[in-house]
Amino acid sequence: MSGSTGRPLGRRTFVLGSAAAAGTAALTGPLAATASAAGFGWSDDGSDYVVDTGAGLVFKVSKTNGDLTSLVYKGTQYQGYGGKNSHVESGLGTSTVTIAQSGSTILVSVAYGTLKHYYAARSGENNVYLWTNKADSSVTATRYIVRVKAGLFLNDEPDSYTYAPTVIESADVFEKSDGQTRAKHYSRLRVTDYDYIGWTTGGVGLWIVRSNHEKASGGPFYRSLLRHQSADGGGLYEILYYGENQTEPERYGLQGPYVIAFTDGGAPSSSLYPGTLTTPWADSLGISGYVAAGGRGRVAGVGISGRDTAYPYTVGLANSAAQYWGPARSSDGYFSIAGVLPGTYTLTVFKGELAVYTGSVSVSAGSTTTLNTLAIPSSNDPSNASAIWRINNWDGTPGGFKNADLMTYMHPSDVRAASWTGNVVVGSGTETSAFPCYLWKDVNSGIVVYFRLTAAQAAAAHTLRIGVTTAYANGRPQVVVNDTWTSAVPSPPTQPSTRSLTVGSYRGNNHTFTYSVPASAWLTDTSAYNTLKIYVASGSGTTSYLSAGTAIDAIDLLA
Repeated sequence: MSGSTGRPLGRRTFVLGSAAAAGTAALTGPLAATASAAGFGWSDDGSDYVVDTGAGLVFKVSKTNGDLTSLVYKGTQYQGYGGKNSHVESGLGTSTVTIAQSGSTILVSVAYGTLKHYYAARSGENNVYLWTNKADSSVTATRYIVRVKAGLFLNDEPDSYTYAPTVIESADVFEKSDGQTRAKHYSRLRVTDYDYIGWTTGGVGLWIVRSNHEKASGGPFYRSLLRHQSADGGGLYEILYYGENQTEPERYGLQGPYVIAFTDGGAPSSSLYPGTLTTPWADSLGISGYVAAGGRGRVAGVGISGRDTAYPYTVGLANSAAQYWGPARSSDGYFSIAGVLPGTYTLTVFKGELAVYTGSVSVSAGSTTTLNTLAIPSSNDPSNASAIWRINNWDGTPGGFKNADLMTYMHPSDVRAASWTGNVVVGSGTETSAFPCYLWKDVNSGIVVYFRLTAAQAAAAHTLRIGVTTAYANGRPQVVVNDTWTSAVPSPPTQPSTRSLTVGSYRGNNHTFTYSVPASAWLTDTSAYNTLKIYVASGSGTTSYLSAGTAIDAIDLLA
């Protein structure tokens, strides 16, 4: 089995908003096939509704619980993973399942309590369009998983292969005999990094094209399960809400469409990508919570000033009901975010993944809210502060630190990771690459940073800053200077309460700790190295890589 596309993942260069929209009229039309492509139509085999797209794809939906029980493309059965069906969450249980056809569209509707789920097929298309409307917390439904038979695709993304002999953490992280680690969590990708995930043999491609995630949580930089493989088969996910290292409450409402797409080996059509997909054919299907394109608006910004052009900038919109985002143009910061539900949103500008500007914007249906140039105050970007020395730059990520490029797809104990210990010398040219991206109380607490000060610098008090991107078990830095001055233990900022550093995620809530170090703490010998020891303080956590820990963004000593 394979865990990736085997080719570059599709990315949008502009808006990641949705063109999915709403309608309230019920689906009407004949309930027998009126084929507009040869074979298009549906039938009832007693236990399942059988839908033929007329283009090589035939799928079945259980009349009992709404599971996808069969997925046959050009005569080959792809459904089947350890005897399990494809479904919402791990299956909904007894549901009310109905089917209707109107011209070139077939809709299967599944009702399970307050949750509504939908499958749609279009004549001549090898796609299954899906929507899921979770109205409240009465039903646990956070994902759709397509379960694929073993042996149909090569394993070209091995880090999420979950069949390994030794369990090393929480029954879902494994270690091979060679010391490499495996887990379904290790996706590498943030939501903004991909439009689709899946596998290809070169002759057949099976993909999930994600929705615009307007009712998901965590923003553009969130990571969650995307795909995994085991000896039994593979899974492709559309995660509607994932609690691991989650920074936001769950949002409710209609999520979709997301698409199960078959191809003849290539990537799915870009017309299916979030921000590109239009579904006027779905406007009158009666999908619960559906809002048509005419009921949505757009936000456009003339530009953003005060940017550091070495970094990408992203503009996000979020309120309790929905979230959206889009890139700012590198030349001038222009941005456009379309398909936005009406409402008032917090607008955030991110340098990399660091919030450097916040404001408010209101969106109305059928109109564009145009914003004048947004000016990022110099003080909002911590990189603008004059520093005696700085380790890494401030961008809201641990990128550049030791092991940072590995931690989204392996466990920190993995044999491929460099040692988490070792001292750091400012001015060596390797201070950033030598400093570990993560610190744990039970692994590398007390790491030492060596640095020199001039006589004038040593004669004054200075502010030390340590930026973090997330923490586990309330881990936070306490510092000791020259073994004579010890900071107070800072209060823990709000961070997710679940695992993070061991499941491929550093994205929590960015926070900056500041320490006022008195002049008396510095060495007066300018040829001698001052020492800064950084410890992880917390009374929580367990041992090793599940002891209290934190991910580092940047460290500097201000002038």
